[in-house]
Amino acid sequence: MTTDLPVDGAAAGMRPQAELKGHILTITVAADDGRPLLDRKAYERLAATLREAAGDDEVRVVVLRGLAGCFCLGGDLSEFLDATKHAGLIEAVTGMFRTLATYPKPILACVDGDAVGVGCTMLFHCDMVVASGQSTFRVPFVDLGLVPDAATSILAPERMGYAAAFRFFCLGDTLGAEEAMTLGVVAEIAVGDVEERTFARARQLAKKPIEALRQTRHLLRGDGDDLCDRIDEEITLFHRALQDETTLRRLARIARLAA
Repeated sequence: MTTDLPVDGAAAGMRPQAELKGHILTITVAADDGRPLLDRKAYERLAATLREAAGDDEVRVVVLRGLAGCFCLGGDLSEFLDATKHAGLIEAVTGMFRTLATYPKPILACVDGDAVGVGCTMLFHCDMVVASGQSTFRVPFVDLGLVPDAATSILAPERMGYAAAFRFFCLGDTLGAEEAMTLGVVAEIAVGDVEERTFARARQLAKKPIEALRQTRHLLRGDGDDLCDRIDEEITLFHRALQDETTLRRLARIARLAA
């Protein structure tokens, strides 16, 4: 089965950015040039793909996956440092987070390797996160002089409990797969191939009665309006931090070290 959803822009050897098979839409979380991070174009593509899939009856389940051995290393720091890109970046990030917060169909994440920054916070919007045993989870926002995003200031304490969420976000601790599962960030650790296990779960969901699954998910998750309000508040603080000279110097230093 093929799809009209966006699939262009994949670098040579990179996984297709969107594939539809057996009512399961698989989206690769990566920049168009194959880097394991999200830039403005990647945020826009992900949001557009999800919005189109929301109205496509052929899509019953979405699976988010990263590149081999790495789920996502976060946002593109070079865009944080370029003030001329801030307006477009903020709009793209807000649109993607709001789309995730209000998405009407099940979303599963297949995590193999590092999930950092936004590559981790987006997981809190997934209904199930299946991870390999070597996966790690880290949100270094405070270390960067920034605040969390994706409404995780609501979702993380709800999921993990306040004390664990404080340690995770404010101390910047790295969670291994086992601890992440204990805290509720991960639903399942794959014993064998993580993609095989994730798609087995996705196929189970795709066979369920559609309306009963949709209604049950909505009852479990509740209304997304509060999440959207918090997303806007977080983004405002995030944008304000990007105008602070101390924060910009810190980000520039980290970007040089990562180059």
